[in-house]
Amino acid sequence: MTPEAAETIAIEAVAWLIGNEDLRDIFLGATGTNQDDLRNRLLESDFQISVLDFLCNDDAWVISFCDEHGLAYTDPLTARQNLPGGAEVNWT
Repeated sequence: MTPEAAETIAIEAVAWLIGNEDLRDIFLGATGTNQDDLRNRLLESDFQISVLDFLCNDDAWVISFCDEHGLAYTDPLTARQNLPGGAEVNWT
């Protein structure tokens, strides 16, 4: 996956998250992000990585997102790994 394709998936994930009120509120609460950040940081790879990390926390979310966008269920994680800075995973 190219970095450009990864960014496209990440931006789609942000839009999907914004459109889902329940998940958006969970994301905002869990990360301390506010709605302005959702708009202003959309093109920052570290923010995109955080959204993909959040999405990948729940298989049902991944399935829903991927089904709506015609993606393979592995694409969100692959996209995360192909964004600048995304190859390093520090889930401790």
